[in-house]
Amino acid sequence: MKLTVDYPSVAFREGPAKVLELGKALEDIGYDEIAVFDHVVMGFPTDTRPPPMYPPKMPVLEALILLAQLAAVTDRIGLSTEVLVLPQRQPVLVAKQISTIDLMSEGRVRLGVGVGWQESEYDALEEDFTNRGRRMDEAIALLRSYWSDEQIDFDGEYYSSTAMAMEPKPAQDGGPEIWIGGGSKAALRRTGQLGDGWMGSALAKEETIVSSVAAIHAAAEAAGRDPASIGLQMMLQPPPSKEEDKAYYADHDQVVQRVVRLKELGFEWVSLNATAVFQAGARSVDAMIEQLGLLHAAITAETA
Repeated sequence: MKLTVDYPSVAFREGPAKVLELGKALEDIGYDEIAVFDHVVMGFPTDTRPPPMYPPKMPVLEALILLAQLAAVTDRIGLSTEVLVLPQRQPVLVAKQISTIDLMSEGRVRLGVGVGWQESEYDALEEDFTNRGRRMDEAIALLRSYWSDEQIDFDGEYYSSTAMAMEPKPAQDGGPEIWIGGGSKAALRRTGQLGDGWMGSALAKEETIVSSVAAIHAAAEAAGRDPASIGLQMMLQPPPSKEEDKAYYADHDQVVQRVVRLKELGFEWVSLNATAVFQAGARSVDAMIEQLGLLHAAITAETA
């Protein structure tokens, strides 16, 4: 079982040095990967817009610049996005950015992508929210072309490149794996057709998990792909929205049991949400490091 940690934006409350200290500590503990989430801006509620999922003034560091910073202070740990909102970004630029981080980190990047949920963020970035799914399908193919082809000739409905080159290529042959986030029917279909894996978003009911994996496998078979080749990851718990859920990570036995069951269901990756660890009582970077160390030891003792 591979373990990734969803990086907490709350770490920034203690300053840049502590943000990077946390990354190095996760590597020293033995985690397999650091995952960063992506929001460029957050919208305030308005007369026509409901409140966002998170506080509008929540500090969020830019995902790819943060990954580059973390790459510079670590040596072995993997680096991922969980997830990058790909359709609100220009994909050729994303191809270059991810390629550079992968090259400079000597092949440690895994790219998780999703369509996002915040229409106001798309508006601020001057991208179309209504066709984001179709554009992401096309953008995934475009990324792989830029990472693999000596000359890029791409003629899509939304993106095109004629007789272009991008060098240097990523360290990983063909570029980093692209994993798909989300639990909608479209996301599951996209995973089966196009993804190297699925980043599930903390589904609580086992029957929903099983049916989601079945939908991915059915889409893979329909696309002529081997379903067994598609990786599976599940977030243990997202940042809790209810007060009674905030103690989740304080109960280490509960966390371990969840990981063990996910392994039995065929998942090779689980992600621990460090923001939820903070909300469970680890109210500083040092405290989060301590709790994440204890959780890593407890999980690996049962799943190694």
